[in-house]
Amino acid sequence: MKKFLFIVQGEGRGHLTQAIAMSQIIENAGHEVVAVMLGCNHTFSAPDFFKTQINKEIEYFNSPSLECNKKGKIDFIKSVVVAFKRIKLYFQSLKQINNTIEKYQPDAIINFYDVLGGLHKLVYRSKVPMACIGHHYLFLHSEFQFPEKQFLNRLLLKLNTKLTAFGAEKRLALSFRSMPDEPENKICVVPPLIRKEIRYLKPEQKTFWLVYVNYTHLANQVLDWHYKNPSIKLYCFWNHDFPEAEHVFDESLTIHKIDGVKFLSKMAECEALVTTSGFESVCEAMYLGKPALMVPAHYEQACNGLDATLSGAGITAESFELGKLLDYLPQHQSVQEKFKSWYLRSDYLMVRHLEELTSIPKHKRNRLRGLDIFRNQQKRFPIPG
Repeated sequence: MKKFLFIVQGEGRGHLTQAIAMSQIIENAGHEVVAVMLGCNHTFSAPDFFKTQINKEIEYFNSPSLECNKKGKIDFIKSVVVAFKRIKLYFQSLKQINNTIEKYQPDAIINFYDVLGGLHKLVYRSKVPMACIGHHYLFLHSEFQFPEKQFLNRLLLKLNTKLTAFGAEKRLALSFRSMPDEPENKICVVPPLIRKEIRYLKPEQKTFWLVYVNYTHLANQVLDWHYKNPSIKLYCFWNHDFPEAEHVFDESLTIHKIDGVKFLSKMAECEALVTTSGFESVCEAMYLGKPALMVPAHYEQACNGLDATLSGAGITAESFELGKLLDYLPQHQSVQEKFKSWYLRSDYLMVRHLEELTSIPKHKRNRLRGLDIFRNQQKRFPIPG
């Protein structure tokens, strides 16, 4: 039995559901997840669905996150500035990660796109083999197609992705469709990680659209469209401020706080999905045969949206103008069976890659010199208590 330690970026729903799915695969293969570390800002607490389904004690640490501007949109420059201001906290987090690794002595680390997971390798020269997993690692694949223009955003996205995977022995690139591996870049293309609960759902088609948003300004766009088109029934997942979990806004709009189990059940029933191009939500829609309208909130999601469109998931739009979905639905061609065939290879491929990871001889693992200037910061910024 092998022991795995998870380092998970806590922002958004995607990395959390990936961690749940991966823990299920690992435990079904007879191995163990010994610790789950969740990178977040100081105000974050893991949603209930994650706490329940990961079924492990969660250790939080401070990690860089995306910041919004006054209009509520993602601001990458602001995100970098805020990260530099909090650098003392991040040195503490690196020491915290190292202490946890020393405590549990895992056979391997799985990093779900947290930048401090990669920087820990750089700073502490950890000899524990690491695999990084996420759709983001497909951005480093030579065949990946990016949206036109926005060269700076592409550069920053690829740089951040490389930092999260610093020193990793494997980059497990989640993909909507099969693509060739690129061993020279340590890229292994694998099917999406979707929670196994989806396999037991029986899709049907009721007359409502499922909407998922995680930013306030996007929820306002949904409300604006709803006021103009009250005849279309919407069931929206958004962490609203209403006292009850499910708020009936009016006869054709219901708003529910984000809930993983409830979201999947509604996905099985809906006619179509409207989402911000989050990778996992689109994968779930493809598995259940639901066409998607994807509205990217930032450049990374624009990359997801283009890749999903090329894979037959649906269409993209610049705002929550849901009328575009109404026009598209009659011409949508389902890729459900093709996607399910690819996805059902997931367990086998994941177990194979993870068992290869833990069997790498110590003398062949990535050896990093580290940066002593960073390592020395432990003395200046000890973890409180």
